[in-house]
Amino acid sequence: MERAGSGDRRRALAGHLLRSVASVTVQTALYCSAPLDRGVGVGTAVLLVLGLVLFGCLTAWQIAAITHAEYPRLRAIEALATAVPLFLMLFSVAYFLLAENRPSSFSEPLSRTDALYFTVTVFATVGFGDIAPTTGTSRALTTVQMLADLIVVGVIAKVLFGAVRVGLRRRGEAPEHPEEEP
Repeated sequence: MERAGSGDRRRALAGHLLRSVASVTVQTALYCSAPLDRGVGVGTAVLLVLGLVLFGCLTAWQIAAITHAEYPRLRAIEALATAVPLFLMLFSVAYFLLAENRPSSFSEPLSRTDALYFTVTVFATVGFGDIAPTTGTSRALTTVQMLADLIVVGVIAKVLFGAVRVGLRRRGEAPEHPEEEP
């Protein structure tokens, strides 16, 4: 049972929802407007790695915030709404830069929208086949994303749900020893 009143829950829900929408909006605006006119090389790889480290730090901070949140479930949703778009846009930038600098890297030219679309189809394991990596570099980058996707979906989701359980236990809303999951 929730400790706070119905009005408090509604305000909390509205706040988490607004922050989630704002986060996605800001990230999308930055992705669409960032000056992506640099060449592809070691610097691009370093930026991708630094971005993934930032993603990891953000996720770790979010997990800690979930365990101490008044509404851990809402905080977890907000964490996903912040972290997943960042993760996807990091790879979208890498794909876009690669396609701009080495046009033969993909089966067709990639705009920013196309790069984001390709990133999401890889993340969702849909793979429509309309855009495909055609060079060793683009295939390697796509493989790195696939492996990172497994980590994000598997490990991060498990850790987020664990953080929600910890947060609920702190609030007295979850059993101390939940039954083993199948």
